[in-house]
Amino acid sequence: MHSSVSSHIKGFGAVSYARKNIPVLFDADVCVTGGGPSGMAAAVQSAEHGARTVLIERGIALGGLQTLGNVIPCMTSFAPDSDTPFVKTLKERLSAEGIEFDDRTEGSEVSIWTNPEILSRIYDDMCEKSGVEVLYNAVFVDTVMEGKSISAVIVQTMAGLRAIKSRVFIDGTGDAVLARSAGVPCECGYEKTGRNQPMSFRFEIGGIDMERLYDYITNELKDPWCKSPLPHFTMAEARHRAVKYVLEDFMAKGIETGELTEADAEYMQGFAIVGKPGTMSMNCPELPAEYSASDPLSYSRGVREGRRMIHRITQYFINHMPGFENAYIAKEASMLGARESWRIRGKVYLTEDDYHNESRFPDAVARTAWFIDAHGEKISEKLPKGAYYEIPFRAMVADEAENLIVSGRCISASFILQASMRIQVTCMSIGEAAGIAAAWSVRNDIPANEVDWSKIPADVRSYVSE
Repeated sequence: MHSSVSSHIKGFGAVSYARKNIPVLFDADVCVTGGGPSGMAAAVQSAEHGARTVLIERGIALGGLQTLGNVIPCMTSFAPDSDTPFVKTLKERLSAEGIEFDDRTEGSEVSIWTNPEILSRIYDDMCEKSGVEVLYNAVFVDTVMEGKSISAVIVQTMAGLRAIKSRVFIDGTGDAVLARSAGVPCECGYEKTGRNQPMSFRFEIGGIDMERLYDYITNELKDPWCKSPLPHFTMAEARHRAVKYVLEDFMAKGIETGELTEADAEYMQGFAIVGKPGTMSMNCPELPAEYSASDPLSYSRGVREGRRMIHRITQYFINHMPGFENAYIAKEASMLGARESWRIRGKVYLTEDDYHNESRFPDAVARTAWFIDAHGEKISEKLPKGAYYEIPFRAMVADEAENLIVSGRCISASFILQASMRIQVTCMSIGEAAGIAAAWSVRNDIPANEVDWSKIPADVRSYVSE
């Protein structure tokens, strides 16, 4: 086990903030805010590369949207050989826990079939093994700046406000919360409309006769959408798309009878949860675009409307879908599924041209080919088989904050390009690189935003561009 920051918890005085002296809880080498897929990968890699690392998480489970948001499973990048070491390790850990993570089906859009309760325990174990100190139930409040450097972050805990000092900070919030607080310029929403991508309020339905459902969907309706047999199963429909889904008529009938609204039927998708027999994770309802991922009041009203939609959809399936006769709502997500909100403007700004041109970068940290999946705006064609574009480290740093690295879906990219790179496996690979670069910055006393990823030894990097 690597050395933990536990011995660095007490005795570090206080930080002056808002005319108060805030006790310092940690003095670390690397501080990661947000324990989602990207922040989690960043923290583990930082610690495994020798940095004293603390991870701030506002909930009581790591994994973010993977666990708290019920975004199950992980979609594939479609890029060949895109799995970085962290992603490979996660697959090995799921397999060791008895989770059949791979459906081994040609043409499947799923990279990793996951189970939220198993995954959160795996993440706890990975942090403990690597020496990451996790601070649960802690909400980021503000930064304390010294010039262009973050000297500390202020967090709200059950004991009150506390400060965390660190040499390097990683923003894994998904909403660029830390970056915005540190003065990094950001964009929000689609450049043409200002709107964010629609959010989803995911939930689990239990008590399903999966064999009956599978037989009805695949054999009676002859729906080609599900490419894999049980225990891996998915069903989907989306109205007003170029593709005509078999289940679109099923959902449309609910509108005709008044059991569903137009918004309820606009988008529906469900995935089996491997290891939880008779249970599906519903990638719906998709909230109407009027509910914004970047407006606190709108977001909150979206939660209320989404809950109503969950109950209408569930009851409709119980009444009319074979296999759902004894079904029930088993769990609601504890956070909305936000596909996009704020994005930083970093040293490199990725655009749709980088997708179509299959751009390569000497400081690339990941590759992906997931299609442009901008709900409500543009759903693009896929790249040719074997094609991909790369994501450079310079899209994760900005001139305005010397010791900050940004990971996950809020890196420097346009709205349309972000709709491609936002998937979980890609965000994990980006986070993995953020953790390695942060530890390298500390070890070599280099400002984090001046790290040259291409100059880090190849056997240290998680991804090396060809």
